[in-house]
Amino acid sequence: MRYRFILIIVSLFSALSLFGQNIEIDGYARSYIGVLTNDTHDYSILQNTFDLKFHKGLSKAGFFANPYVYQYPNQNINIDLREAYVDLYFDNMDLRIGKQQIIWGKADGVFITDLVSPKDLSEFLLRDFEEIRTGITSIKADYYFGNNTVECVWIPVFVPTKMPDESSRWSRIPTFLIPTQTDYSMKDIPENTDESEIFFKYSGMTSALDYEVLAGSFYEDDPTIHIEKKVDPVAGTPFLQLTPQHHRLNMIGGSFSTDIKGKVFRGEGAYYTGKVFPAMDSYDIPTLTLDKDYLYYLLGFDFNIGETKMSTQFIQKAILDYESSIVAEEFDNTITFLMSRNCLRETLTAQLFTYIGLNNSDALIRPSLSYDFSDGFEISLGANLFYRNETSVEPDISEMFGYFDTNDMFYTKVKFSF
Repeated sequence: MRYRFILIIVSLFSALSLFGQNIEIDGYARSYIGVLTNDTHDYSILQNTFDLKFHKGLSKAGFFANPYVYQYPNQNINIDLREAYVDLYFDNMDLRIGKQQIIWGKADGVFITDLVSPKDLSEFLLRDFEEIRTGITSIKADYYFGNNTVECVWIPVFVPTKMPDESSRWSRIPTFLIPTQTDYSMKDIPENTDESEIFFKYSGMTSALDYEVLAGSFYEDDPTIHIEKKVDPVAGTPFLQLTPQHHRLNMIGGSFSTDIKGKVFRGEGAYYTGKVFPAMDSYDIPTLTLDKDYLYYLLGFDFNIGETKMSTQFIQKAILDYESSIVAEEFDNTITFLMSRNCLRETLTAQLFTYIGLNNSDALIRPSLSYDFSDGFEISLGANLFYRNETSVEPDISEMFGYFDTNDMFYTKVKFSF
């Protein structure tokens, strides 16, 4: 593994040397330790990270690469490229080719129209958002006219969300009264042009309003689990076969933000077609599926109280033409709250970010303190606290946050940036 990393770095330096000698290099090294608050006091995470960024820009072209390393005790070193792309600049158009992160929408902490780049949910929603979004090999073209931009993204090969391993504490595994087997034969999407993904975005800006209109045809990053009743041909015992499958969706949506007397109002929404929802059969087992359209939207409000920044969002997912057999609820409602303040000449940052699930009365509360000890050296302390509705005997898989009630943790991060 170490030789592979050395080879990657040498290759990057060789490629960048083609652009000249003035290559900008920055990055960081970070140590991240998390401890569960339960009686075991087990480590929730022990991670060392080394992240490098290479930049080079010319008048008509540019290059960017971001290799990174995750190292965990007693595990193989994880080495990968978050991004590696070339930029080409024309009079009214830019072209970006390669592995890239593409961020759309106005939402904080949720993904409504921000669907171009797949996600890494191996640690639920706890990674930094730069690390949750993974790069995707694609071609992105931006055409500019006045204060408007038309963006087109073509993704030749589908890449799914990275889900937690089944042995991970972040795995969300449904339980059934009879045994299950998993069939992964339908999970892969053929790598050909017919199965490629395409997205469009029109962005406009006026003195009073920033807005976007978006559309896309793509595969859902998170798989739908299809369930089928079967009988073991040898033992004669029944079991459920679980088959993860990605379905193609079509989406049209948009977002806006406007500033009114120092307060920002923003919204984002999308209409999706082609979504497959699991549904209960007559034995209360989700072996059925129903195709339904759905709406996913938010309204947000950002403001300041003195030097404290505040933000709140209301988020709703609504299934249209709803049927009672569908496992998911017709309306799924969530609110978020963010409070942030800089102190001590902006060397200390206190932040609180909270998700609250209104349907299940569960929550994720994330307080943190970050202190700039010196130039480039930062120490962070924080917690990830999950709450569930205690009227239920055990965490329910339908609870977005309460399901992980036993994963409460405190953490510290020590980061040196250069």
